[in-house]
Amino acid sequence: MQKILITGSNGLLGQKLVYKLKDKTNITCIATARGENRLVKNTGYEFAELDITNYEQVISVFSQFMPDVVINTAAMTNVDACETDKENCWLLNVTSVENQIKVLEKLSKEHSGYQPHFIHLSTDFIFDGTHGPLDENETPNPLSYYAESKLAAEKIVQSSSLHWAIARTVLVYGIVDNMSRSNIVLWVKQNLEQGKTINVVDDQYRTPTLAEDLADGCILIAEKKASGIYNISGKDFLNILEIAHEVADYYQLDKSLIKPSKSTDIKQPAKRPPITGFIIEKAKRDLGYNPHSFSEGIKFLEEQLKMMNQ
Repeated sequence: MQKILITGSNGLLGQKLVYKLKDKTNITCIATARGENRLVKNTGYEFAELDITNYEQVISVFSQFMPDVVINTAAMTNVDACETDKENCWLLNVTSVENQIKVLEKLSKEHSGYQPHFIHLSTDFIFDGTHGPLDENETPNPLSYYAESKLAAEKIVQSSSLHWAIARTVLVYGIVDNMSRSNIVLWVKQNLEQGKTINVVDDQYRTPTLAEDLADGCILIAEKKASGIYNISGKDFLNILEIAHEVADYYQLDKSLIKPSKSTDIKQPAKRPPITGFIIEKAKRDLGYNPHSFSEGIKFLEEQLKMMNQ
């Protein structure tokens, strides 16, 4: 029986992972998050409160469960908040990773034969966005403090003595229990349904990623005991305006409410890379990863919304 521990289980990816793993008969899933469990379904997995910025708590929880795999999804991902609150950003994105690595290295020294697999989530924002889509060998050049923190965490993971993998992803969208933050699809849908005009940039390119696909990618890395860096994203390379138009088309909403704009028109504390998006051939070849297209992703989301509203 393989034990897989998820950090950040209340978040979008964390929830998807727990729900996908909880019914697998060969896996014990341990969900961990800071504060109480916010998942609606609470059977089929164990839950433990864990603040990964607290070294003592990491030792306590990891020693208790001795996980075979840790999937680290917890992070401070609000890019602008990271720019204005650098101390918390570093604590949540870097110190927390150091804590987990140190504890797992310590436990593997103390227990012969214990070789945990550490799977860490990273981002396309570590690149400067001069071109895309990008493969795993691209040289990072972060533009924001968030990106710097995520790159620093990658380096800590790579220099550890653990069996490790890094799953990099792009513009994740999905629906979660007790959702506090929106996503690109819902934002466009809700504004257009209310007849509001929205300004959408046409000079930022991404490969938008359905949260379920990202969860599948992480699980494939765990199942295949893969190591190294993997791009785990959607397969469609689109600019944000094209994304908004696809959403409008799917819901048959008024596209004339979508006004094209440039990144320079939007005043945000943190710089975004203009062009990223990922080439996912390595994940397809090594892992059998096969994500939805963006239009399939919207349909998938809509089916979930209908079920939630029943």
